[in-house]
Amino acid sequence: MITEDLRKKLHRLQDVKYRDFQSGLIPNVSKDYFIGVRTPELKTLAKKMSKMDEVDFFLDDLPHSSFDENQLHAFIISEIKDYDECMERIEAFLPFVDNWATCDQMAPKLFKKHKLELLNRINEWILSDKTYTVRFAIKMLMSHFLDDDFDKKYLNLVASIHSEEYYINMMIAWYFATALAKQYDDTIVVLENNILDKWTHNKTIQKAVESRRITSEQKLYLRSLKV
Repeated sequence: MITEDLRKKLHRLQDVKYRDFQSGLIPNVSKDYFIGVRTPELKTLAKKMSKMDEVDFFLDDLPHSSFDENQLHAFIISEIKDYDECMERIEAFLPFVDNWATCDQMAPKLFKKHKLELLNRINEWILSDKTYTVRFAIKMLMSHFLDDDFDKKYLNLVASIHSEEYYINMMIAWYFATALAKQYDDTIVVLENNILDKWTHNKTIQKAVESRRITSEQKLYLRSLKV
């Protein structure tokens, strides 16, 4: 089976020091879950596998047994050229995503040409009870709807999320910090009106102040809004 051969290959590519470093960045997942394959090697492997007919066996074999397999899965999905196939694979995979790295690495290039369809799915994902499905929805809004396709209603959509999950709140803060850099005038109103939860509000300000895309004057004002 392709999955068994693949696991052997991943272990041959193992970097133990990298495994230990990587597991430290994702403390909510057991260290034993990591093999330790570096990201460039996983991306190279994903591009090769995406051209193989047998790749479906791997994509269907859920849940996977390691973080590295999940990363590889995310990279393969990102290579899919057909929108319907890509979305089908995402829907099947999202319930098994168990960490921020795999969630954030999944970035299909074709979404740039399917904004309307993507937005419909985002509106569904954002209501999910699964942490990384919600995080993925916010990340897609951040990646695809803060430039030419921006609408301030998306700010309200993200601001309406109230969660106890750290990895959701971190993504909300990242979203609004990025929105401040790209759509400052509309986004600053959210902070001025204290719409976000206190922790997320202050984390947004922290991340924005650390950004090179925010002016010195804007940073000074943002600091004054800290709760």
